[in-house]
Amino acid sequence: MADDDRMSLQERRKYLRTMQKRYRLAPRQARGRLLDEMQAVTGLHRKSLIRLMGTSLRPRPRTRQRGRTYGPEVLHALRVISASLDDICAERLQPNLVWLAEHLARHGELEVSPHLLGQLGKISVSTVRRLLQGTPRDRPRLPRKRPERANRLARDIPTRRIPWQEQAPGHFETDLVHHCGPSSSGHYVHTLQMVDVATGWSERVAVLGRSYLVMRDGFRRILHRLPFPVEEIHPDNGQEFLNHHLLRFWQGRTPPVPLSRSRPYHKNDNRFVEQKNDTLVRAYLGYQRLDTVEQTCLLNRLYDRMWLYYNFFQPVMRLTEKTVVPRPGQHPRIRRRFDEAQTPFDRLCATGVLEQERRQALQQLRDQTNPRQLREEIYHLIDELFALPPAAPGSTQDVYQTLFQPPHTNGKEAATPVTFSNDRTITPR
Repeated sequence: MADDDRMSLQERRKYLRTMQKRYRLAPRQARGRLLDEMQAVTGLHRKSLIRLMGTSLRPRPRTRQRGRTYGPEVLHALRVISASLDDICAERLQPNLVWLAEHLARHGELEVSPHLLGQLGKISVSTVRRLLQGTPRDRPRLPRKRPERANRLARDIPTRRIPWQEQAPGHFETDLVHHCGPSSSGHYVHTLQMVDVATGWSERVAVLGRSYLVMRDGFRRILHRLPFPVEEIHPDNGQEFLNHHLLRFWQGRTPPVPLSRSRPYHKNDNRFVEQKNDTLVRAYLGYQRLDTVEQTCLLNRLYDRMWLYYNFFQPVMRLTEKTVVPRPGQHPRIRRRFDEAQTPFDRLCATGVLEQERRQALQQLRDQTNPRQLREEIYHLIDELFALPPAAPGSTQDVYQTLFQPPHTNGKEAATPVTFSNDRTITPR
């Protein structure tokens, strides 16, 4: 019998109670045919079915209740670790409990013992989920255009999907999240996000507008902090990514970075970064309009803390197997299997692309960081961001104040910085 057709315990008991009435009233030969039918439907042995037909088939209560395996010490540790990682799911939490408990103990957030570490090492995913179910959170989470027609330059850039089984780090899906509020008119803040397919490493930076000046500066900010080389950039068909200026930027690097793009109107070609747009941007910032220099700079401070929090402490699960299960008369089912949850930093170290000195520096950075305190800093920065006022009507915003690397002309800074005015025009200051 196929796994999809196997009866549950409740279904089997209900079926046997129905058949029991017919079995007791049937003559000897008819009972044999009924046993054949029950054997084919339930998959039970014939002798087992004969014994069950003579019982009441009522579920019997336990004569001895099993004692509690995990006490309040384990529950307290689970609550502290879960709160430190922003209440992630049990599948991502359970494989990382031991090292996270030791890490939090070094920062004075948790007291551990060999017995506690042993219990955290053997606890199952379902038990973690059950113990944390109904646990009140110390702080609730924040609530959570069709693409343009491809320009002529995009025709020369190949369309493809980065394979989900990609093993080499450096293949980045790239996207832009708009923080325009209810109206997309005028200039406002965007989040430039890059997600590595192989390791789950994510990078975010806030830019004011979508000009080449700020887009180039956003990529420079990411490349300055990224601990491994970029092998491919895979955006959608937006003109902020596919233009001659950014093409020269990527081709002018050593070695040149190839570009690929997703198919128009196929968001699932960028499925990894689209998922992170929701969980790492919208879940924190919602759909509020952000359009000032102060908001852009503060948002970049927030993203600096999130870079450390999500790449070094938040475990992610990676797809390892995808099987198509045919179902007669129905659409086939896709069965997905995932590996053990690991942080992007641990996955990156497993690939061997990091130099030993760089790896030790990043490991030291993680060891010195308290994730529970880091999470509080993130939420505090979000409160500060929402407290900032929006741009006043008629005011201008100097985009040069948001840049990571201000442009220079002959060794001197540009004389006439560009400002964004609230009347939806770009004017020299």
